[in-house]
Amino acid sequence: MGLIADLPRNEDGIATALAVLTQRFGARVETGQSLREQHGHTTTWLGNQPPDAVIFPQSTEEVQEIVRICATHRVPVIPFGTGTSLEGHVNAPAGGISLDFSQMNRILAVHAEDMDVTIQPGVTRKALNTHLRDTGLFFPIDPGADASLGGMAATNASGTCAVRYGTMKDNVLALKAVLPSGEVVTSAKRARKSSAGYDLTRLIVGSEGTLGLITELTLKLQGIPEATSAATCSFPSVEAACNTVIAAFQYGLPVARIELLNAVQVRACNAYSKLNLPETPLLLLEFHGTEAGVTEQAEVFGEIAGEFGGTEFTFTTREEERNALWQARHDAYWAALAYQPGAQALSTDVCVPLSRLADCVTETEHKLEELGITAPVVGHVGDGNFHALLLIDMDKPEEIARAEGFVGWLNDLAISMDGTCTGEHGIGQGKAKYLERELGAGAMDMMAAIKRGIDPDNIFNPGKMRLPNGAVD
Repeated sequence: MGLIADLPRNEDGIATALAVLTQRFGARVETGQSLREQHGHTTTWLGNQPPDAVIFPQSTEEVQEIVRICATHRVPVIPFGTGTSLEGHVNAPAGGISLDFSQMNRILAVHAEDMDVTIQPGVTRKALNTHLRDTGLFFPIDPGADASLGGMAATNASGTCAVRYGTMKDNVLALKAVLPSGEVVTSAKRARKSSAGYDLTRLIVGSEGTLGLITELTLKLQGIPEATSAATCSFPSVEAACNTVIAAFQYGLPVARIELLNAVQVRACNAYSKLNLPETPLLLLEFHGTEAGVTEQAEVFGEIAGEFGGTEFTFTTREEERNALWQARHDAYWAALAYQPGAQALSTDVCVPLSRLADCVTETEHKLEELGITAPVVGHVGDGNFHALLLIDMDKPEEIARAEGFVGWLNDLAISMDGTCTGEHGIGQGKAKYLERELGAGAMDMMAAIKRGIDPDNIFNPGKMRLPNGAVD
């Protein structure tokens, strides 16, 4: 496993706080080893650092109470949604208390006429859209996993629909959060825009649980489109596929989703999802609009793709066929693991300006071949974001070293192209050492000052993003 250093533990404080919390919350304080390990990092190759206990709050007031007890004894607090993050966000390197928000899962108010909804953070993406189905509205952000919306906000999640609907920071109107002091802040009202003071909503969104614990969210909703079509198109190279994406957006084509799968990933999906796609680089697309509109959009894209050598172009409006294609895309991680049985997956992502996408993906494939690493590549290429899923034998130190070297090389490549070391996974522990390289010392100092001002004892998710401050970190 990728090794992440432990931080100094406040043993006396943890023991005292745990006794107080157990007396107050009883059976909702869990200390079993297996449950604690489930609340450490288990999704990808980073090592597991479990908390000392897991607590299941049911209200903002209970979160306040837990935080105040932990603050009194300087005990770390780590928020937990569904545990699907990929960069060690839920690990507890200094021990402490994991707050599992799964019991704060109520939909508080649907304002259909305003196209927004207020929820608790434990509501999952699929549960929300099931609840909204009869209103004609839906929440569009789809990171693949059925993640909690609180966790999605904390990591500024995005996914397959971001090219049309944006990321979480574009879709959170307001939130409530408990600060390390135990105080509750409301970041905004439900108005669609505001010039009132600092943008506290977007300060908390993407802060990865280091500044506040989200206990309520107000989210923008979208109308369910009249019609939807999905399309696939194969290409002779990833470069041709990426250049097609650039041309489609320069044309102004309103694509709702546009995903790249390299040849390795297509082979893995064919085997895992029982598909019969040509095993060359592939674009998988979706169009939203009227019946006539989605057909026209798909046909125009087919013409553009043909100019770059695109073949086997097909599109469908049949729901079962569309669902099969997108389920295969969402199962890409599991398909990759099945492609090389016994391998562990190291998932990494970068994002570059669209004009550099073809260069970045092509250089990535060449580097993987040079290193002898099997790695399916998938990408939300409409916004320049792609993922490499490195399949490695964790019993072979030389493979681990090559994989770590590749991740560093890829992050540096993206940064050199005026891109970012993470388009959507977040920083957490896994990408912490690249953040200053991307933003510079001045930005790191500013973020550290914000962290110190809000969380002087560094009890909220310590060890993440390498923000230096306090006795705990």
